[in-house]
Amino acid sequence: MDPVRLTAGAVVLRPHRKDDIDGILDQSLDPESQRWTSIPVPYTRQHAEEFVETIIPAGWRDGSYLAFAIADPASDEYLGTLDIRLKGAGGGEIGFGLRPRARGKGAMTAAVRTLVDWAFDAGALGLDVVHWRAHIGNWLSRRVAWRVGFQIGSAVRGLCVSRGQRYDGWIGSLRPRDPREPTSPWYDVPTLRGERCVLRRFRETDVDAVVEGCTDPLTRHWLSALPDPYTNVDALGYIQSREEDHASGQGIYWAAADPATDRCVGSFGLMDIDRTMGSGEIGYWVHPGARGRGVATEATRMIIRHAAIPVEDGGLGLRLLTLRAAATNTASQLVAERAGFRRAGTWRADQRLGDGTFDDLVGFDLLTSEISSS
Repeated sequence: MDPVRLTAGAVVLRPHRKDDIDGILDQSLDPESQRWTSIPVPYTRQHAEEFVETIIPAGWRDGSYLAFAIADPASDEYLGTLDIRLKGAGGGEIGFGLRPRARGKGAMTAAVRTLVDWAFDAGALGLDVVHWRAHIGNWLSRRVAWRVGFQIGSAVRGLCVSRGQRYDGWIGSLRPRDPREPTSPWYDVPTLRGERCVLRRFRETDVDAVVEGCTDPLTRHWLSALPDPYTNVDALGYIQSREEDHASGQGIYWAAADPATDRCVGSFGLMDIDRTMGSGEIGYWVHPGARGRGVATEATRMIIRHAAIPVEDGGLGLRLLTLRAAATNTASQLVAERAGFRRAGTWRADQRLGDGTFDDLVGFDLLTSEISSS
């Protein structure tokens, strides 16, 4: 098969040339490129030359590995590489990477959309499905796949192989009739500022505070599903998994931070967001050292306000919020009432407590129309 040239909006996809070697070397020496790909480390000029002069031509000749140089349409300068590996039976798998200075400008999204359209075209490859995969944590690659419309499932253990080791990974799929745009939201985490706390994105430096909060006896009494013992590994896994919920459109999670020190003093989430129903549920825990200061009430009120603000104004545009608390958790119920929630019902013996007993679960709800107009 002969290499082809494709126009991709802000970039072009063209055959690689020998004068791309310097750009490929620049891309492959970048720490992020080495972190998320299986390229040799250390990477040398000889590797780049072999890639351009041997590996890519052989892939086009036998039709198994079709690689394109992503280039600037004005200067034709090399920006990155996009490839598709043909897997047989109408399937292919894409891979991609950019030089550091070309990132963050939408070039890869435009390039991937163009490539998958060409791959599905009956006059080109006529594929039935295209897959994408990436190591867990490679959020830039996942965001490109999400923007192009790939349906991304749960993490797969040991999916990816790099330099002789296996890593957990994501895999996504796209079919010819699928839209080439996101099919679910990817929630950003806005910083919400109050007098008693600041709601911000979790950071890996919050691990110690999360461990302290989740080993506290009172927290464990109300949240009986927490791992026991609760370790730094558990805390880091919790922090990292919040990003998965954001990326899959399931919810938004904030660390509540002390306004003066920025130390994490709690965890707040708007969970199970349903865009069709316009609903979501608020949940939280507060660090033992921050209780009794009004942190939970203020944070809940800020989340309510963000949920009520229309999407076009930067909010979520939700109409209904819920909150649940054990019947004996009077402190949490008081937070709900102070924030404007109304008691809506009780599930009998529905909450397992830390001592193994079961408590009734009290439900609260709030229509955002009740507060947005006040």
